[in-house]
Amino acid sequence: MNPITVSMTRFMQEHPKLKYIFFGGKGGVGKTVMAGAAALWAAKQGKRTLLASTNPVHSLSNLLEKDVFGKTAMVCDQENCFAFEIDTKDTIERSKQEIREKINWFLKFADITTQAEEFIESATMNPAFALWVDKMLKSREEAKSLRELLSFSKKKEADPLMDYLLGFKERMARAKELLTDEALTAFFFVTLPESLPIAVITRFINWFHEFGIPVGGVIVNGVIQKEQVADDAAAFVHNRIAMQQEHLQEIWRIFGERVRALLPLFETEIKGAATLHRLESSLFA
Repeated sequence: MNPITVSMTRFMQEHPKLKYIFFGGKGGVGKTVMAGAAALWAAKQGKRTLLASTNPVHSLSNLLEKDVFGKTAMVCDQENCFAFEIDTKDTIERSKQEIREKINWFLKFADITTQAEEFIESATMNPAFALWVDKMLKSREEAKSLRELLSFSKKKEADPLMDYLLGFKERMARAKELLTDEALTAFFFVTLPESLPIAVITRFINWFHEFGIPVGGVIVNGVIQKEQVADDAAAFVHNRIAMQQEHLQEIWRIFGERVRALLPLFETEIKGAATLHRLESSLFA
């Protein structure tokens, strides 16, 4: 098996200004537990750390065996390490309400009878929401210029929708600036030695490169340690090992020096302080 050239520990040492660390991949590969282990490690280095999750199935609360949904709690009694599970449903609804108020003002101002809800659903549920914001800004600027040309008054009127759109665009620009700064941000992709999760993160990494988002590396989870398996073990186990070995070779071929860690398949579920600390020791060996 190929040696890892740059481990997680070495990567972190070579990027001392990292501030935002993300973990992605297919569902069920271990993204939440890797994020938890990384948060523990960072806190042990003396950094004040927040472990945050937007997963609607509350996997972070399950991992830590404490309720962190919509509230902050310390992680595994580790000083400077806190967890928070974001209520994405509530966040999205509050954002929709804010947009709804501004669009309702615009429709009333323009004497248009269409309901704002049609605009809101098509906008906020669209993956190309940023493009929608740009389109709305352009439309508002054109309407504003025309109104000023036709108006006898030089008095400038308040425009809540325009103010909101400009503010939102500025926040998106700032987010993009942070997400594409390789000194501050790194995305790590977690996979199992199986074909589907490998294919998923291969696509993700290609997309990230297109958008200029820095990829920190790949973490391979759930590797069966063949030296710990007896010769007379069930055929199923030996078949799984053979399958994993084939996919591990594929991982080395595709990702090569980007592989940061090969983590064993633990005999127990990663849940609670003891196993999370154990995972942290393996991830940052």
